Amino acid sequence: MGLYHTEDQTMLKDSVAPFLAENGSVKHLRALRDSKDAAGFSRDLWSQFAEMGLNGILIPEAEGGLGLGHVEAGIVLEEIGRNLTPSPFLSTAVAAVEALKSASADLRGQWFPKIAGGEAVVALALEEGKKHNPAGVALKAERSGNGFKLTGAKNFVVHGHVADMLLVSARPAGAGGEEAAIALSAVPANAAGLTAGADRLVDSSVAARLAFDGVQVDADAVVGEVDAGWAVLTRLFNAGRLGASAELVGVGNGAMDMTFDYLKQRKQFGKVIGEFQALQHRAAHLYGEMEGARSIVLKAQQMLDNGDPRGEMFVSAAKAKAGKASNLAVREGVQMHGGIGMTDEYDIGLFMKRERALNEVFGDLYFHADKLASMNGY
Repeated sequence: MGLYHTEDQTMLKDSVAPFLAENGSVKHLRALRDSKDAAGFSRDLWSQFAEMGLNGILIPEAEGGLGLGHVEAGIVLEEIGRNLTPSPFLSTAVAAVEALKSASADLRGQWFPKIAGGEAVVALALEEGKKHNPAGVALKAERSGNGFKLTGAKNFVVHGHVADMLLVSARPAGAGGEEAAIALSAVPANAAGLTAGADRLVDSSVAARLAFDGVQVDADAVVGEVDAGWAVLTRLFNAGRLGASAELVGVGNGAMDMTFDYLKQRKQFGKVIGEFQALQHRAAHLYGEMEGARSIVLKAQQMLDNGDPRGEMFVSAAKAKAGKASNLAVREGVQMHGGIGMTDEYDIGLFMKRERALNEVFGDLYFHADKLASMNGY
């Protein structure tokens, strides 16, 4: 399959790009940040996403969605990244939806319509340490009645303080670090014994620290099989990592375009600085890196959509490459802007902050480089 969008996918991009440029721009981010908005995103904009059908991109048609794939979700996420749009799209409409496809018909019937309609936000309570460690689950799920009692803590739960539902990884048995014996459960945000404290991150998004003090979860809230939760988590992580990769490509391209525009305008020594050969070489190198990242992300999206068994490996390659390229884009952007690049007045610094936070989501460059090496026998 060629590394380009189909006519329908191009039409989707042509509708999403101007919509987000107008309604979810950097100006929108600044307004939320400066007003110290507690949620970190706009519920009104989330409803507009639903009106355009975007929230249901990955939800099957038979269950009220569009039944599209990761390529289409990536188109939306790239524009979210390009505009630094604060949105729960990645966690809710991409990662959570992929996980819920393994849930019972009752759970799907309860949450898919709410997600598609922009009436619900789902947060991912998966991390417990300082760095991404999906198998390092220590939160306990002890048998209680017809379900489980959850005890422990979760960190870095983006939108966890305002979510309507949480997808929580817990360990019914085994020890931390083991991939086996991890269960994923759908926990209502108002469950008794659940408390949340919120922290504003470097990119102005808001993440929660959750404490579970004997939170009761019924057996029918388990997503997938109790003893086979890792398979569901793998599906969730593949979708989330690939979605984050697409958003990183958007962040990198947004920073690159802003920098290239600046090179064409800023004058030094009587010349536009874009005429200086040293900067031209750096700009050309950056463009090549971003195009390489875009290509491998699109390839990984196509592979997941087609059920290719190598999909997981390409997802890690995409996350690593997108992270490295977008990091180069924001660093070059700040440097080529000179001293003003370090000020809050110019938007380029906001791209650097978003890249820094997004690179950590679902594993950074080094996590995925190591994962790739392991998958290839090194």
